[in-house]
Amino acid sequence: MTKYSRDSSNFGADGPFFRIIREGLEGLADGEDYFDLLADDVVFEYIISVPGYPRRVEGRQNVIDLYSDYDDYMTVHSADSLRVYRDPEASVVVLEYEVHGESAQTGRPYNNRFVSIITVKDHKVTHWRDYLDPIAVFDAAGWPDTPA
Repeated sequence: MTKYSRDSSNFGADGPFFRIIREGLEGLADGEDYFDLLADDVVFEYIISVPGYPRRVEGRQNVIDLYSDYDDYMTVHSADSLRVYRDPEASVVVLEYEVHGESAQTGRPYNNRFVSIITVKDHKVTHWRDYLDPIAVFDAAGWPDTPA
């Protein structure tokens, strides 16, 4: 069990991001919070991302470390528009979803769309490929600086 299991952070048991992921993986992956869904040797690939973000992260603890200060940057208030596509033979699930919130640093709105391609084995996520809209991150962060 991770530190997020009993809180309402983005990845906690009551957080909107975890709720939509749990709904998409219902019956396939088990865990009390987002990080509990992950196998110890999980591999994350960030196919479309933002500059400075890793392209690949290996291992559950490394994923936890990567997101450990996420709440200092983005606050997710809701997640919706879930679409789920499953291939039971390949143990693959494709989730399309949106998250809504604001930048914790600028207060600007944050609205992003994701596609996550997830492989599940033995009720744990073993591989996660993520695609997001980087412009939504830039807008929320206020990058590039706009002239006054």
